[in-house]
Amino acid sequence: MTQYFRPLPQSGPARPEGAQPLAGGWTWFSHVEVLERGRPPAVVPVSDVPAAAIERLTVPRPPITGLTFSRPRVMGILNVTPDSFSDGGKHRSVAAALAGAQVMAAADILDIGGESTRPGARLIPEDEETRRTAPAITAIRAAGITTPISIDTRKATVARAALEAGAQIVNDVSGFSFDPALAPLCAGRAAPVCVMHAQGDPATMQKAPTYDDVLLDVYDFLESRIASLIGLGLARDRIIVDPGIGFGKTLEHNLALLARISLFHSLGVPVLLGASRKRFIGTLGGAEQAAARMPGSLAVALAALKQGTQIVRVHDVPETLQAIALWQSVVAGQVDG
Repeated sequence: MTQYFRPLPQSGPARPEGAQPLAGGWTWFSHVEVLERGRPPAVVPVSDVPAAAIERLTVPRPPITGLTFSRPRVMGILNVTPDSFSDGGKHRSVAAALAGAQVMAAADILDIGGESTRPGARLIPEDEETRRTAPAITAIRAAGITTPISIDTRKATVARAALEAGAQIVNDVSGFSFDPALAPLCAGRAAPVCVMHAQGDPATMQKAPTYDDVLLDVYDFLESRIASLIGLGLARDRIIVDPGIGFGKTLEHNLALLARISLFHSLGVPVLLGASRKRFIGTLGGAEQAAARMPGSLAVALAALKQGTQIVRVHDVPETLQAIALWQSVVAGQVDG
């Protein structure tokens, strides 16, 4: 029976002897939750965990595009679409996209997407998606903005144009299962990638998502996709994972993943959370309009950082950066430096 090891992260000035650092970041753990299919979880001290599992959990994550993961990183969402669920049309023109990038310039990564992947969204042609994204990236680079850029796409043609325009990372919501040419493209260029889990495609993913065990099923999917990418020649230190909140998941599925998101550190790569302004936040927080979900989005982001999540993907960059700065200082009991 396969065992899964979820660290129980803690932070703060009091750290017990024998506690292990989590992924070279700002949290540590002295106990691990052992998960197995069909059995109740068990909490054990780190001394009872296999050495290989501890090594995978503790080894510092190497930098990606020059970004280290000793502190939380913020990815700013810049949708150059007419129909994204929260900000569709806001950054549709090149000038508007550039203005949005300037507002988000303090982000650690800018994530630019030209195809809406909201529930019910339909596929758009590659040439249309490329026309939306590549000129925006070119304009951002021409303006002297050097923030690393990820291209949010499922398609190799779109990714290639974006990389040539100045993007560095490919963020695929299908986990590199949509376009068979995309993973080889990234491997061939040694381009860092973000592998996300989704059940189904955006047009149908929310109709009736089901899992045997959502946490372990998502983990197994991501583990298999990492192995596939490594098999194509992409180094593990160029891979980020995202459990895909809201992509083929019910409210209960989302909460199950968020409650135990630290499990994904066992994959040995940085973990990204993209939950900003999503429907479950509106449902739980009583905010029907997506633009009114910033407070709930901040709460979810900080809860994920408490579990050592290295990257949060957000719409509200300045507000998130402020919240993180305060959270870190309060937890440490001193000005973060």
